[in-house]
Amino acid sequence: MQIKIYRRTRAITLAVLFGLLFIATLRQGAQAQTLDNDRRRAVEMVQLIKKDIQKNYYDTTFRGLDLDAHFGAAEAKVKAANSMGEMLGIIARSLMDFNDSHTFFLIPAPADGVEQGWTLQMIGDKCYVTAVKPGSDAEAKGLKPGDEILALAGATPTREGLWKLWYFLRFQPEISLLVRSAGGEARSLSVQAKVTPGKAVYNLGSTTGADRSDLIRQWENYARLMRHRYVEDKELLIWRMPQFDDDHLVDEMMDKARKRKSLILDLRGNGGGYEQTLLRLVGYMFDHDVKVYDIKSRTETKPMLAKTRGADRIFKGNLVVLLDSESGSAAELFARIVQLEKRGRVIGDLSSGFVMRAMHFSHKSGLDRYFIYGASVTVSDFVMGD
Repeated sequence: MQIKIYRRTRAITLAVLFGLLFIATLRQGAQAQTLDNDRRRAVEMVQLIKKDIQKNYYDTTFRGLDLDAHFGAAEAKVKAANSMGEMLGIIARSLMDFNDSHTFFLIPAPADGVEQGWTLQMIGDKCYVTAVKPGSDAEAKGLKPGDEILALAGATPTREGLWKLWYFLRFQPEISLLVRSAGGEARSLSVQAKVTPGKAVYNLGSTTGADRSDLIRQWENYARLMRHRYVEDKELLIWRMPQFDDDHLVDEMMDKARKRKSLILDLRGNGGGYEQTLLRLVGYMFDHDVKVYDIKSRTETKPMLAKTRGADRIFKGNLVVLLDSESGSAAELFARIVQLEKRGRVIGDLSSGFVMRAMHFSHKSGLDRYFIYGASVTVSDFVMGD
C-alpha cells in the first residue's frame, strides 16, 4: 500500500478524483429524495466517519475532543438541517474542529464545474492575488495579480486559517472580497465563478460512450496541469516538481541531474505526495543512509530511513530548494532534511507547516445511483532530528 503524506484538499489524490466523478450532484439528488431520507443518509455518514476517526486517528485523546459528545452534536444538527448542502457543511465542520490539516471531510464535489478564475496565496503574513484568468469575471471586476486580500467572504485570511476558509469556498459560485492594490484604497468586490453544468450520473457501461470520453479528457487535463517540468543546460538542471507522485520520474530526473553541477528543485506549490517517493528522492542526495524522521502512531514509534541510491548514482553537485507558503508535507520534509544535514540551500517563504501522515477512508451512499464520500484521517505524526 502506498501511503500519502499531503496537506489539504486542494491536492486531491487521483483515486479520489476518479471516485468523485461517479457522484450524483447533491442539488439534483436532494430534489429526487425526501428531506427525511437525506437526513437519515447524513446521520449514517456522521456515524461512519466517527468510526473512521475512532479506529485510526493517531492521537487516542483525539486532541481533547469527546467523540461521542462531538459527533452526537453533529447528528443533532444534521437532523434539524433543511438541505443536504447544509448537512454536508455540518459534517465538514465537525472534522475541522480537530484543527488538523490532514483530517477533513472528503466532501462529494458537485457535478457542476466551478472555476473561480483567480488564485490566491499567503506571502509572508499577508494574502495576495497571484493570478487572474483572462476573460473571467475576476478580470472584469478589476481584480489584479498583486492585490492584497484584506477579507475573503468577510473573514481575514491568515496562514493558519486560510486552508479552512478556502475548503468551504472553493465550490462557491460567488465570493465577496475586500482587496487593496499597491498604493491604493481598499475596495469591495463580488466575484462570480464560471459554472459549467455537469451530469448528475455518468454512464461508464459503454467503452465508447461520450461519458467515458469526457472523463478521460478531464483526467488528461488534470494530468497536464500537474505534470513535472524542467529546463537544462550543460551545468544546470531546474526541475519544477508539483507533487511527490512518481518513483520512475524521480529516477529519470536524477539521471539528468547527476550529469550537471547544480540542481534547482522547485517545490513551490508542492503539497506533498507519496512517502516512498520522498524517501527515494532523499536517497539520491546522500552517499549514506539517512534517517529522515520517526513515525509516531498510536501503537509505535519507528524510524524511517532513506537508503542511498549508491555512490555511482547519487547527485553530488550544488543543491538549491525553492519553497513558498503552498509547500507542504513531503515538500517540507525534504527541505528540512536538506537543512539539517547541511546538504544544500533552501530559499523562499516559510512553508505551510502541515506535516502529517494521513489515509483516506471512502464510503458510498445509495445503490444503483450513488455518491462517494469519506474522510482523510491523520494516522501518524512526524518527529525529525531536531
